[in-house]
Amino acid sequence: MVSSLDGYIAKKDNSISWFETSDSYENGINITEQEAAEFLKKIDCYIMGSRTYEHALELSKSYGWIYGDVPTVVLTHRELPVDRQNIETYSGDLNKLVNERLKPNYKNVWLVGGAELSRDFIRLNLADEIRQSILPIILGDGIPFFDQIRQEKALHLKNVTAHSSGMVELCYEIKK
Repeated sequence: MVSSLDGYIAKKDNSISWFETSDSYENGINITEQEAAEFLKKIDCYIMGSRTYEHALELSKSYGWIYGDVPTVVLTHRELPVDRQNIETYSGDLNKLVNERLKPNYKNVWLVGGAELSRDFIRLNLADEIRQSILPIILGDGIPFFDQIRQEKALHLKNVTAHSSGMVELCYEIKK
């Protein structure tokens, strides 16, 4: 998840125009396109909330479908347009989805976007780690990343990476 320093993943109107940062940090690293592509190759399934999916569809009109041919499960209770063979919608028990369909078939499943989606997976102990990329901005208001978790979760810091853009990436293992 990408967030502001004060923990918001979008403005109240769902806009993310603030993702573009003009900050620079001279001790930070630059990730090459090749390194990013190698990292993405390790993901063998995406789980996506419906609003994130709709946003990705809109962006795909200008930039193409950035998730490629990787299997993608969109969690929704609504009828959504699906025009790719690798995308399916799912409405049902998340434990059943993870334990009966995802774990037997995939090694590296990624949740893409959505505070509600993240909350549900964290609450049900279905997430193994949290990767949060913090951008150098304070929004002051918006949609919080960790909204309504309502339970304490112990974490173990696995990695911290400072990027030349001023973004800091945190990777935490969720202790179970």
